[in-house]
Amino acid sequence: MAKKKMTGAGKTAATLQQRQARHEEEQPAGGSIQAMVWYREEHYPELLALFSDARLLPPDFAAWQARAEAKKVEVEAAGDQVIKVYIEPETFGQWCREKGLAADAEARTRLAIEVAQAQALRL
Repeated sequence: MAKKKMTGAGKTAATLQQRQARHEEEQPAGGSIQAMVWYREEHYPELLALFSDARLLPPDFAAWQARAEAKKVEVEAAGDQVIKVYIEPETFGQWCREKGLAADAEARTRLAIEVAQAQALRL
């Protein structure tokens, strides 16, 4: 049986979980914090046009939101806390250019981690 390739929010959460596992000795007991990329409905079409891997995401916001919410529930059921990191077209595009990154899932994940880490430092 072929293994299903993860995409979008699922891939983002999986990547974050892998990175968290590598640093679990630094994590507090009782779960970790998972940063998840999140979108606003009004930005979704513009973001899809910006993303180099938009084909991996659902074409409409409602489908993406349903999948993302399901993944959030799954992560929280595992005992982790979710931080939603909202991506906006203008700032994400600029951030990618400044970092020399393609506007893809890897960049979205990297931004989510940076934002979550910055938020954690303010706590």
